Amino acid sequence: MRRNNYPYQPLNQHPAAPSGQTAPDALEAENERAAEELQQKIGALKSLTIDIGNEVRYQDKLLRGIDDDMDRTGGFLGNTMTRVVRLAKQGGGSKQMCYMFLFVLFVFVLLWLTLKFK
Repeated sequence: MRRNNYPYQPLNQHPAAPSGQTAPDALEAENERAAEELQQKIGALKSLTIDIGNEVRYQDKLLRGIDDDMDRTGGFLGNTMTRVVRLAKQGGGSKQMCYMFLFVLFVFVLLWLTLKFK
């Protein structure tokens, strides 16, 4: 049974479609435009992730270099402290300790003056 009082009209044209273009054609054009925009956004994200990966590799290389430098410095400082302790334990080393203290004091004053007037 068909109701005649229902105002149903089939949709032949999309409201946003230019004249003469049917609704499926307008939807297809809109989908293609959206796909192109999405493709551009994906390309931008891809280049951004590549740049992030390159930056991470560069930062990792720098951190490894700093780690190696710190290991070398720690070894050098350990050897130096061992020599200082050995020197302090030797008899008659008080005169040498005084000279070493004066040398260290001179170096710190020199560094302070250099940094102050730089």
